[in-house]
Amino acid sequence: MRKLYILCCLLSFFLGMQAQQKVTLEDVAKGTYRAENIYGIKPMLDGESYTQMSADQKRIVKYSFKTGKEVATIFDVTTARNCDLKKFDGYIMSPDESLILIQTETKPIYRRSFTAEYYIFNVKNNKLEPLSNNGPQQAPLFSPDSHQIAFVRDNNIYLVKLLFDNSESQVTKDGEFNKVINGIPDWVYEEEFGFNRAFDFSADSKMIAFIRFDESEVPMFSFPWYKGMSPEKTEYATYPGAYEYKYPKAGALNSKVTVHTFDIKSHITRKMDLPLDADGYIPRIQFTANPDQLAIMTLNRHQDRFDIYLANSRSGICKVAIRDNAPQYIKEQAYSEIKFYPENIILQSERDGYNHLYLYTIGGNLVKQITKGQFEVTDFLGWDQANNVFYYASNEESPLRTAIYKIDAKGKKTKLSTREGTNTAIFSYDMSYYINKYSNLQTPTLITINDNKGKEVATLVDNAKLKSQVANLNMPTKEFFTFRTSEGVELNGWMMKPANFNPNKKYPVIMHQYSGPGSQEVLDSWNVGSFRDGGMFEAYMCDKGYIMVCVDGRGTGGRGSDFEKCTYLSIGVKESRDQVETAKYLGTLPYVDGNRIGIWGWSYGGYNTLMSMSEGTPVFKAGVAIAPPTDWRFYDSVYTERFMRTPKENGDGYNASSAIFRAPKLHGNLLLIHGMADDNVHFQNTAEYSEALVQAGIQFDMQIYTNRNHGISGGNTRNHLMNRVANFFMNNL
Repeated sequence: MRKLYILCCLLSFFLGMQAQQKVTLEDVAKGTYRAENIYGIKPMLDGESYTQMSADQKRIVKYSFKTGKEVATIFDVTTARNCDLKKFDGYIMSPDESLILIQTETKPIYRRSFTAEYYIFNVKNNKLEPLSNNGPQQAPLFSPDSHQIAFVRDNNIYLVKLLFDNSESQVTKDGEFNKVINGIPDWVYEEEFGFNRAFDFSADSKMIAFIRFDESEVPMFSFPWYKGMSPEKTEYATYPGAYEYKYPKAGALNSKVTVHTFDIKSHITRKMDLPLDADGYIPRIQFTANPDQLAIMTLNRHQDRFDIYLANSRSGICKVAIRDNAPQYIKEQAYSEIKFYPENIILQSERDGYNHLYLYTIGGNLVKQITKGQFEVTDFLGWDQANNVFYYASNEESPLRTAIYKIDAKGKKTKLSTREGTNTAIFSYDMSYYINKYSNLQTPTLITINDNKGKEVATLVDNAKLKSQVANLNMPTKEFFTFRTSEGVELNGWMMKPANFNPNKKYPVIMHQYSGPGSQEVLDSWNVGSFRDGGMFEAYMCDKGYIMVCVDGRGTGGRGSDFEKCTYLSIGVKESRDQVETAKYLGTLPYVDGNRIGIWGWSYGGYNTLMSMSEGTPVFKAGVAIAPPTDWRFYDSVYTERFMRTPKENGDGYNASSAIFRAPKLHGNLLLIHGMADDNVHFQNTAEYSEALVQAGIQFDMQIYTNRNHGISGGNTRNHLMNRVANFFMNNL
């Protein structure tokens, strides 16, 4: 019997071993184990419902906030009248929800911009008709009364009047590629101020306000196009082509921006008399509830002064209502997440050292600071004005975690989320319910519906399938750690160890980081790891015998403005020092081989890889830098000057922050990777850096991807890239 028992145990053991699956790089590239999520949730006016596009892109479905169940189909390509569509890419509801713009034939331009062919769907009569027959459209917007739609085509604004047989008229006529843009942002505004529409309707639907960008004096940048594959550009089969566009680098001329209003009835266009610096920015405009009052948000070029002007849309007179100053720079939340109410404005500011919510009157008088404390508000979720309750997300329990809170008029705070980790929320129109997305380091995304007291009423996504798949994978153990640098700075990190980790063995380590200003990679979230997928690339490398590590150094977010902005005027210096300190700390651990530590990253992470490998302390044996900015003189004006000012003002800072200047000190084996059609971090960065290495007599590896942008994907590209990275580390560590 004992022999039989032993045989059964052995059989069970070997069957278990056989069932254990391993992550492949193809899995990583394809996102095989990416968590299920819900996207495009749009709350409806009734407060009880929300809409969402079906997974097969054929329907717009109405769901109940009370149950999470499907209650109706609002649009269906198979049943809509006059509809020849097989599927669609997105949709926009009219303010009264009687009409829907159906987005098709989407063609990306840059990160947020695209053209598309839109169709107007009438919910009541189930009928579809084209928005325009004169060419693709950009950034369409319904008027508040739902009777008009404005959009941009070829850098000009157009207006379609739905009550007049969809008659189409042209609002602006001076738009021209690489010269003048009306109603949509130029490249640098889109990328760094994070928006793709620069016009708005007045509350009474009688006016359109827009930003005009004169980029005629902005320097031109070009990159080559080749025939390539996936996709294939056959027009360049024999001779290469080129793409040219306006890209202002640090210290260069930006677009000249002005704000105009167009009277729809009289066709009169007026220029707002805005007292903007000649080199100032206008990151947002928005009409208030007062039809004649336009809010214009401005920044000076240093981005340390933020103003909200209230303009009379007819007289053009502008008066400053709110001004916020910062010793270093104003962060994007100030203008990207501002909320206007009929009598109030809620904005975010770091004026007390942490990002918090502030309530103003619509005229600009401060009513109160809504949230206070040594923590960051990460998201403003809404204001229930009837009960005077504010909802928000913050990291007050830990920089690694976020929770959902509400705070009443008397300052009484209530935590609504119950699970420790990362929580984000989308509230119903009347703030009665919210959809909560939760995960932590060990738990894939869990999506629930909750009432405004925090009680869960339904589960929408539990990722049970992924949990089952992960249970059968040879996954690493995940854990957080902290350590103190030689400069006395405490840093947070995560570590993934092989599933069969042996504390008596010495392991090589690969460090991944991003390190950019305000970023966070070390979070109690499933979306950790180099590809935001629960650490699947890390699982692959752990299975090959590596420990994988990530540490957020100085300059990263979640810990207040002093920690984040201490890198001001010399970015990359403290960040790289902290990665060196991380490697030195890891080398003291009994299970780490301090002579076999690698580092890698993408974009800013690629830059900081180069800075860390040439910091002067030879702790890295190998590194991979993907799409790195190598000298900030090559990068765009808005982002770079926010942290560095201009090269003319801060030449020494630019030199200290240049990976090219540090190139002769590079220590360790290096792989450089870049896409040749990167419109964001130009290939120029890698070309110039590689030349510096050549002249310094330093050997290195390089991988170039034809026609690829900053994301380096398409066809088999991502799979190829991940194999290149993995093999490089396996050959050099």
